[in-house]
Amino acid sequence: MRFDVVTIFPGMFGPVFEHGVVGRGIERGIVQVHTHDLRDHTHDRHRQVDDMPFGGGPGMVLKPEPVFEAVDSIRPHNPGPVVLMEPWGERLDQNLATELASEPGLIIVCGRYEGIDDRVRTGLGAREISIGDYVLSGGEIPAMVLIDAVARLLPGVVGDPESLSQDSFSTDPAGWPQFTRPADYRGLMVPDVLLSGDHARIKQWRRRQAAERTSAHTKELNKT
Repeated sequence: MRFDVVTIFPGMFGPVFEHGVVGRGIERGIVQVHTHDLRDHTHDRHRQVDDMPFGGGPGMVLKPEPVFEAVDSIRPHNPGPVVLMEPWGERLDQNLATELASEPGLIIVCGRYEGIDDRVRTGLGAREISIGDYVLSGGEIPAMVLIDAVARLLPGVVGDPESLSQDSFSTDPAGWPQFTRPADYRGLMVPDVLLSGDHARIKQWRRRQAAERTSAHTKELNKT
């Protein structure tokens, strides 16, 4: 799957995806991450990508021309949908990540300043996606989150495919507590059931723990 990222800070992405699961996916040729400097699609000496908002107000807005031209240059290589990382977009969750993993690719546009000229959304039929109800300096970190969440679902990226089916939020439960050696650390003990070797009891314990976590998570969401 190919990810094309349009950004004014392309250098942010290389170090992130040189390591871990996505890095292995890139090494195996399953994942491609290409960054595109938005300033390369300007035509003035100052390489200006932003301007003052019509109607007044603080800050600057990303201009439509360089974004449209950047996407036009990517289109021959990536037929996937255009995604804008915006705080008011639809919330990224595991279901959405799974849906996007079925696409041939994604073209992700990272906003900055006060946002992106809205003609980008309407003219390109872009999908707006948010990673949460908070404000970051730009869309680059959300784009990294989106790529990681989607790329790890591609066949062959994660070494043990079974681990994907047990991921938190892949099913309704939010996961269960995990433990490893040593069994006793500073008087903190691993639950006896996990040391019993009784796989039926262990499975039952994990289901119960996961259900309790899911219930707590749901109650917390309902407060907001």
